[in-house]
Amino acid sequence: MAGLSIWHVLIFAIVVILLFGTSKLKNLGKDVGGAVKDFKKSIKDEEAAAAASLGEARTLEHQTTNTDVNSTVKH
Repeated sequence: MAGLSIWHVLIFAIVVILLFGTSKLKNLGKDVGGAVKDFKKSIKDEEAAAAASLGEARTLEHQTTNTDVNSTVKH
C-alpha cells in the first residue's frame, strides 16, 4: 500500500521535532503565518484600490452622461 498511515505521519513528526527542535519550528510557524497574513492584506488592498478606481470611472461616466442630458434639455 502506497498510502501513509497514522504511524508514518507520527514517526515523521517525531524525527522532524528531534532534528529541528521545537523553538525553530515555532519560529518557522510564526514566519509562515506572518507571510500569509501580509499576502492576504496586500491582495485586499489591491482589490480595494481597483474597486475605488472603477468606482471613480463610473462616477465620471455618470457625471458626463448627466451633463450631456442636461445640456440637451436646456437647448
